[in-house]
Amino acid sequence: MAAAQGAGSSSAGPSGLPSSAPGHSSNSTAVAVWEWQDEFGRWRPYRGNVCSYIEQVFQASQQKGRRSGSGLVSSIPLGHADPVLAPYVIDIPSLTQFRQDTGTMRAVRRQLFPGDSAAGQGIVWEWQNDEGGWSPYEMNVCVFLEQAHATNHQRVDLGPLGYNYEVDFVAQVQTNKTTRFRRSVQRRLDTPYPVTASPAPLHTGVACSCQQCWLNSGTGPITTRYRHSMINFPNSSATHQVSGRTASVSSSSVGFVPYNKPTLSGARSTPRLNAQSTWALPQAGGPSTGLSASNGVSAPNLPVKMPKPSKVNQALAATPTEPEAVVKKYLEELKGTPADEDCIICMEKLSSPSGYGDACECSAIKPETVGRLTNCQHSFHMLCMLAMYSNGNKDGSLQCPSCKTIYGEKTGTQPKGKMEVSTFPQSLPGHKDCGTIQIVYHISRGIQGPEHPNPGMPYTARGFPRYCYLPDSEKGRKVLELLRVAWKRRLIFTVGTSSTTGESNTVVWNEIHHKTEMDTNLSGHGYPDPNYLDNVLAELAAQGVTEDCLRQ
Repeated sequence: MAAAQGAGSSSAGPSGLPSSAPGHSSNSTAVAVWEWQDEFGRWRPYRGNVCSYIEQVFQASQQKGRRSGSGLVSSIPLGHADPVLAPYVIDIPSLTQFRQDTGTMRAVRRQLFPGDSAAGQGIVWEWQNDEGGWSPYEMNVCVFLEQAHATNHQRVDLGPLGYNYEVDFVAQVQTNKTTRFRRSVQRRLDTPYPVTASPAPLHTGVACSCQQCWLNSGTGPITTRYRHSMINFPNSSATHQVSGRTASVSSSSVGFVPYNKPTLSGARSTPRLNAQSTWALPQAGGPSTGLSASNGVSAPNLPVKMPKPSKVNQALAATPTEPEAVVKKYLEELKGTPADEDCIICMEKLSSPSGYGDACECSAIKPETVGRLTNCQHSFHMLCMLAMYSNGNKDGSLQCPSCKTIYGEKTGTQPKGKMEVSTFPQSLPGHKDCGTIQIVYHISRGIQGPEHPNPGMPYTARGFPRYCYLPDSEKGRKVLELLRVAWKRRLIFTVGTSSTTGESNTVVWNEIHHKTEMDTNLSGHGYPDPNYLDNVLAELAAQGVTEDCLRQ
């Protein structure tokens, strides 16, 4: 690392760095960085090659919209840039990343930085996570760190950027200012972010309250029509800031990816640049308009395969798992003219045939047939629901892609293993009135089954046994019993690609967060965390694991 300047300048905050003060630069050469917001409110940059693809589509649609006056493309499928990201689509009108197979939604934003900044040079600063992998800082932090590094500072304080850390360039460590816990940091050269025209001043430091910062922070007004009709729309201005991170697989540069899924080329609704599809970025002063296309918007790239059904071992033998039987069990066919709204699976109007009519051949369900889920009353093309079910575990359960209501008993693809539970009297921080529950998960490497991404291929099991902790309180014991149910249903882990190490065909966490540390909540994997038990109960409920399961 660079040598120190001297005692008087060995440590600095933003104001101590040349050209790093909060504000903007008038430099006309800019690079665009697209980031997604994780469940803890932190922004994670997409890699340079993915940003280049997003920006290319973004700029091309802008130019086409200006020429034709018809507006811009609505959705960008990320699988076109990186096959690992096949399940993800960016919905531009709402600035949201949408995961097609689970319905998970996260805010996204676009920021501009000077061409000579870290982003323009492809320099990424990262911290070492608990699994030994590397997680990137958000880009404004990377830019700040690179400015300090280039001006020979020994260390910097990240407090003004919202982090309770100091970074020592000489020792290459990040130190928590409260607990003094240290993590390694590294500076890595990656693909430079894409050059773009700069219609506004560029970020050179901490975001301020100007229109560009406000607009690109993901906190601006939302479009009047929220296309996916999801409950709890993740408007980042109201994002619940979890007090600490948990052992999430979503803490790196991409969202949780269970495995690489094939894309469907036969569907009529495959994402495309369409002059009739329109969108507009939110504008200061009021909600944006747009979405004037006759058929709504271009559809997400839903990966669909229609092989003979593969039964999950944990599914009940009495539960129908044939795709057609499952769809007909939970949806009632609607008679008459459907409502004037989109099917959020294929993005075609319900009054039009399913976008997957050309790809899914089913003699018993016609492309124009519309069904309504019996409990939540949301409507979809029945053929779209058939395609969605056939691309999943085929365990006899369905999950509404709109409100996430689960029909039947949802099971997962967790490999065989063992869950052990013990207690000891030592208290966890924040739970001084009780002892501690220790959960130990054991999973060994093995061969993937028919429900896994690559049947017949080996999978690895890194970091096992994994130790997790709960307070031995009434609520902690309830969480434990629900985790037992989730374990039996194979929902705790899955086989996929680690978002922290990038390794594929390995056992990874499956969206039910666990505390893997007792004493320090440095990265959110430990205690205290007053919201953790409520958060994990909500995550279990989203998987269909509720108190009702304990009464069965």
